[in-house]
Amino acid sequence: MFSDDSSIENFKQLFLEFRKYIDLQKEYTKLEIVEKLTKLFSTLIMIVILIGLGLMALFYLLFALAYLIAPGVGGLSASFGIIVLILVVICSIIAIFRKELIIKPIVNFLANLFLNSQK
Repeated sequence: MFSDDSSIENFKQLFLEFRKYIDLQKEYTKLEIVEKLTKLFSTLIMIVILIGLGLMALFYLLFALAYLIAPGVGGLSASFGIIVLILVVICSIIAIFRKELIIKPIVNFLANLFLNSQK
């Protein structure tokens, strides 16, 4: 059955095509990984920049608020105390709802990025 040269040649050609297919699949997988890591790192850099700018803006807004409410609450130290209380409440709320506010969105983003092969 396999004794003639044409069938052996066909198997050789099939094997070469299969190796070429495997090499192409490896290259495609590498490209997909690079694409997804690029999306991940660019999103991470964007988030870090936005958080940094947002914190700077929040810092100046809270100082402005402290100076704005100082005459009404009896002094600058009282207004800064109120601002600290507001920040502690906000941090507590974030800590309590961290799963819904932080963990789930990150998991969803990573799952969509790495598990969905559609673009």
